[in-house]
Amino acid sequence: MGLMNWEWRGRSKANRAKALLASVAAIALSAPSAHAQQATQPASEQTGQSKKTDQESAAPSGATLLDKILVLSRTGETAIESLASASHVGQEQLDRRMATTPNEMLLGVPGVAAQADARRVSTSINIRGLQDFGRVAVIVDGARQNFQRSDHGTQSTFYIDPELVKSLDVIRGPVANTYGSGAIGGVVFFDTKDALDFLKPDETWAGSVTGRYESNGKGWTSSASGAYRINQNWDVLGNIVYRDYGNYKDGDGDTVNGTGFDVLSGLLKTTIRPTENSELKLGWVGSSDGWNETSGGLSVNDVDLKSNTFTARYNITDEDKSWLDLHINTSYNKTNLDLTSLVPQNRFDPVTGFPVVLPAGSQSTFDVGTTGIDIWNTSRFETSGIAHELTYGGDWVGDSVKTGGAAGGDSFYTPSGKRNVSGAYVQDKLSWDWLEVIAGLRYDSYSLKDDTHDISGDRLSPRVTVGVSPFESAGLAGLQFYGTYAEGYRSPSITETLISGNHPAGVSFPFLPNPNLRPETGKTTEFGVNYKQNDIFEAGDALRIKAAYFNNDVDDYIDGVTLSPFAPGSGCPFGPGIPICFQYQNFAKAKIDGLELEGVYDAAWGYAGLSASITDGHTVSYKGVEADLATIPSSQVTAQLGLRFLEDKLTVGGEVQYNGKPKGNTLATDYTLVNAFASYQATDNLKVDFRADNLFDVKYANPLNGGTTVAVYEPGITLKLAATMRFGG
Repeated sequence: MGLMNWEWRGRSKANRAKALLASVAAIALSAPSAHAQQATQPASEQTGQSKKTDQESAAPSGATLLDKILVLSRTGETAIESLASASHVGQEQLDRRMATTPNEMLLGVPGVAAQADARRVSTSINIRGLQDFGRVAVIVDGARQNFQRSDHGTQSTFYIDPELVKSLDVIRGPVANTYGSGAIGGVVFFDTKDALDFLKPDETWAGSVTGRYESNGKGWTSSASGAYRINQNWDVLGNIVYRDYGNYKDGDGDTVNGTGFDVLSGLLKTTIRPTENSELKLGWVGSSDGWNETSGGLSVNDVDLKSNTFTARYNITDEDKSWLDLHINTSYNKTNLDLTSLVPQNRFDPVTGFPVVLPAGSQSTFDVGTTGIDIWNTSRFETSGIAHELTYGGDWVGDSVKTGGAAGGDSFYTPSGKRNVSGAYVQDKLSWDWLEVIAGLRYDSYSLKDDTHDISGDRLSPRVTVGVSPFESAGLAGLQFYGTYAEGYRSPSITETLISGNHPAGVSFPFLPNPNLRPETGKTTEFGVNYKQNDIFEAGDALRIKAAYFNNDVDDYIDGVTLSPFAPGSGCPFGPGIPICFQYQNFAKAKIDGLELEGVYDAAWGYAGLSASITDGHTVSYKGVEADLATIPSSQVTAQLGLRFLEDKLTVGGEVQYNGKPKGNTLATDYTLVNAFASYQATDNLKVDFRADNLFDVKYANPLNGGTTVAVYEPGITLKLAATMRFGG
């Protein structure tokens, strides 16, 4: 296939949509109906091609939320086995959600929220009240997504098309620090589809096509996938997805300007197996997005964003998977955002602070490149009857930020510069009968510089976890308790340290750099319980429950503050027309605590799930003054129910989610959302999906958008209808 020419985006939306739909239709009409299979589930899962543990085999197929091995696990654990707050969302759940944007894939995952404001393709993930500037590590196929742009809304954003994703894993809290520096909030790992998710064992090629319509915004999605088996040890996959959406309407029926977008996304991946115990995956994921930004209800900027992620992942094990279980991941992610003004805009010069007019057609550019390497090995052995899983490795991530454009343009407030963060760690998981102990130590260092600053730092961060399974009776044998103390270390970002210039519009005031910022240190105590039981009410049913309480003190927490020129020692210069200054500063700490619950019951007739999270937090200044933390999300309770009919060909169900207002958030209100869905496998090669989101047309706002200057109301009722066909030979 080769890399796609993203200049394709220059064609009109109508022509692009017609061209893509025509190509999809041509593939569908020419495809043979023989060798077809279900369109919704990967071929490898249906045919038993994927390897399963005994525990996975014992559980019914629907109970996979907590029984699937975590892709980002260093020791091959499932979520229910993990002595940490971990969640897995698999292909079946993703298909059911019919997600348009990344935040919709995270529905009901406890402790996780997403901020996307009106720019629906630009998402920031919040875990346990922490987000932006790398506090949450967002990883796509092993590549860190570190794009950042200073704004009133989301800061650190990413985009991955849900059609390209086969699963996602979440680990909450700084226990995730073996997955990279800075992740004091946690990690979200998106794993994209592979050729074996489409190919059956006897097939050389396979493909699928999908068409979908959404009522709110009159959105169309077209996607096509093709997989080819070169030989038994080499296969390739290509995916292409095009979305074209207009502005949606909120629960009152009012159009929310600036929410329309069009995006072309693609995926290329090849997997090579040089030996029986080794595998190399080479991949590319790219997207070309476009949308308009609004101010006062009018479109003022045209946004063009191109993102390309290149990954190489290699793993090799010895035959017994004992001393050698080596993984080497390398990646490069480049994001280019061009902002073009559509109308003349009154601004302030970033250097002088004098009024200027930014002419229509003026551009601001944001270019962020992130290079990463992650290497680790797990050795398994026994000493005196105690089983060890010793994991050791290191990682390095380098960010290169280059911004530019016309005076008064937005790019002046996202500084250029370079940052390198690296770390090394060792962790031993010891297991003996009813006792498990995990002890780990990580070393982090960072350096950050521009033309005038050169800053660095380092730290050691420990982790200790103890888990006990004290019961042997049939009903309680699956009950496990654990306690954890873990620390994580996040270096200041380029923007937090070096931002400067004058506020661009409205009121002119200076941004002050702060090269003396101290890194953040997250210190979390967590107590949790895992419970798993099969064959409870009938043969083949399964119950899985995870619950946890956590307390996270983030020392030297960094947040933006306004300074008065009249306050002694503020550093804010006194002068005409300077009402305030803005600067990122350290607080003594942010104190965050909460409760999380995730459970699922699955039987032949269907499934029922319940998840909940309650998060509370505040900052504490060095003088002991407490203040509400603006990044605390809604408390949530999500209930899900699905029923299976017609020999599992038809699944119908719904979701109810209650959202409670965070303390101190003046924007937020309590609200409840109701969703419904249905999936029908009409034939072996044709599947039809239906979904209704916000069924009762509730008007609501995401409380994380309280600091934005764009529209914040979320979509009202949205009906989705899709058809998917699979073929192969």
